[in-house]
Amino acid sequence: MSDTPLALRYTKEHEWVAAGTSSNLIKMGITDFAQSALGDIVYVQLPAVGNLIESGKVCGEVESTKSVSELYAPVSGKVMAVNVALIANPELLNSDPYGQGWIAEIEVTGGDDNLISAQEYATLTA
Repeated sequence: MSDTPLALRYTKEHEWVAAGTSSNLIKMGITDFAQSALGDIVYVQLPAVGNLIESGKVCGEVESTKSVSELYAPVSGKVMAVNVALIANPELLNSDPYGQGWIAEIEVTGGDDNLISAQEYATLTA
């Protein structure tokens, strides 16, 4: 069974969302289930800081030794920061998907309707 932290919210496309340092800021990444399915991650195309992203739309890409997978914006908003450590060390997504493997911080303007609870995500991936 993959790790599904209860404090996070999830998308059906296997991204996670954590509350950020202020009420309208969130941090996002890919789930343990996603990194496990992808295998060894070798490259991450991060969204650009300052970009406006739309919930459910592609905002980046993760490439592994097995395949290429698109990253979907979990919410609508503005990309405020990205995890530049992933450029040199994309394997952080494998080793610590909920910690050092975070992908971006987003200032939320809306569109969190597609987020599900940890229990719902666990059922989806069972």
